[in-house]
Amino acid sequence: MMDFVAIDFETATRWPDSACSVALVEIRDGEVAGSYYSLIRPPGCRFDTRNIRIHGITPEMVEGERDFSGVWPELMARLAGRVVVAHNAPFDMNVLRHSLQRCHLPAPAFRQCCTVQIARRAWPDLPNHRLDTVGDFLRVGFRHHNALEDARACAMIPLAAARQCGADSLEELSRRLKVNIRPFS
Repeated sequence: MMDFVAIDFETATRWPDSACSVALVEIRDGEVAGSYYSLIRPPGCRFDTRNIRIHGITPEMVEGERDFSGVWPELMARLAGRVVVAHNAPFDMNVLRHSLQRCHLPAPAFRQCCTVQIARRAWPDLPNHRLDTVGDFLRVGFRHHNALEDARACAMIPLAAARQCGADSLEELSRRLKVNIRPFS
């Protein structure tokens, strides 16, 4: 059964504890079963101009939003015990890890997998494996660097790869493609 959660963060600065938006897309039985999106007020409401140009989120947009600890209960409920995928998982897991540490919050128990690695194994001949390139290849229309749309596009990658190689679950897909699913720590 294809059951997992896709996650995507956008950050306000180059620092990994500066999440300014987060999105989750839940996949159950190979179908989108729900989603979650929130803007986040980063520490000090500081933003780098470069990051604003990438995702379009400004300090004014997050001024009245919750900080990471305010969105954490909802995120934790949706992540705990699941397999979580992210496109370039080291980036998103690093944002999560540093945000948890900054807020002195406990890390949830879940396993994680990188959809860049899935895409590299499933479609090695693509010119690169950036999310927009893979999304175009899969004919997934989305607005890149919007956390919810990126999480939706990310979720389509394991589903398409599983269809291509006949895998019934993310675990089976990871075995066939030799891609690790590892604990979040």
